[in-house]
Amino acid sequence: MRLSPSGTWTFFWIVLIFNAMGCIQSIRCKPRSFRESIIVLEVNSSIDSNPTSIDESSNVVLRYRTPHFRASARVLVPPVAGKETWTVGWIQACNHMEFYNKYGNKGMSSWELPDLRDMKIKAISDSDGVNYPWYGNTTETCTVVGPTKKDTKFTVSMNDNFYPSVTWGVPVSDSNQPQLSSIRRDQSFTTWLVAINQATAETLVLQTIRWRMQLHIQIDPEKPLGQRARLMEPVAQEQPQILGKNEPIPPNAMVKPNANDAQVLMWRPKTGDPIVVIPPKY
Repeated sequence: MRLSPSGTWTFFWIVLIFNAMGCIQSIRCKPRSFRESIIVLEVNSSIDSNPTSIDESSNVVLRYRTPHFRASARVLVPPVAGKETWTVGWIQACNHMEFYNKYGNKGMSSWELPDLRDMKIKAISDSDGVNYPWYGNTTETCTVVGPTKKDTKFTVSMNDNFYPSVTWGVPVSDSNQPQLSSIRRDQSFTTWLVAINQATAETLVLQTIRWRMQLHIQIDPEKPLGQRARLMEPVAQEQPQILGKNEPIPPNAMVKPNANDAQVLMWRPKTGDPIVVIPPKY
C-alpha cells in the first residue's frame, strides 16, 4: 500500500506517539530504588534564643548550660518492594573545637581533640558512643523494614547543648582557691540526615546542616560565690545553616572514637611543659 505524503506524516506521528507511550509505560513500571523514592518533606533547625546560663551554686566548680541546637525532619518512604531494612536518622561530627579556661597568670586548662587539633582528621564522630554512627537511637532514628505496602511517614529529631563543670581552682593543684578568670569556647559541627541500608551499608545523605556554638564568660575570682561570673558574648547564637548542597560524611564521623571518648584535658602553664590532667578514654 502506498501512502500519500500527508498519510506518510500521519503514520509517522502515530508511530512516534506509540513509541513515546511505550517509553512512559516502561519508566512507570520499573520499580524505583530507595534512593529515588525517599522524600524529605520538611527540615527544621534552630538554636534556642535564650543566652547561656551560669550556675555558681558549687564552691568547687562553675557550671554553665548553653542553649540547645535542635534539628528535625519529616520523611516519607513509599512502599518498599524488597526485603530491605533502612535506618534513617541523624549523624553528627565535630569539625573544630576550642575550649580554654584561663586561671589568671597561672596558665589555662583546655579540652582538646588531638587528632582534630593537629589536623590529622577533618572531623570526629559526635555519636552517643553506643549506637555508631548515629547521634542517638530514640527520637534520632527510625528503621523501615521491607517489604511494605503503604507509605511510611515519620519524624526524626535531635538536640544538643553543653553543660560542663569547670574547677574554680587550678586543676593540677590540691588547693581549691578560686583562680578561674575566663572561659572561652568555640565549636563547630556538621549534622547530616542520612539513610543507611543495614545489609549493604549503602549510605544516602539526605540533608546537611552546619552549626556553631560560641561563648565567653568573664570571671572575677575575688568576688563572693554567686557574683563572680558574667556572660560577655554572645547573648544569642548564630542560627544553623541548612545547606542547599549536601556535603559528604568524612570517614571518622562514622566510626569510633566519638568526641567525648577522644578528648583530653590539658593543663598549659604560663611557663613549663603541658600536663595531661585527664587522658582520653579511647
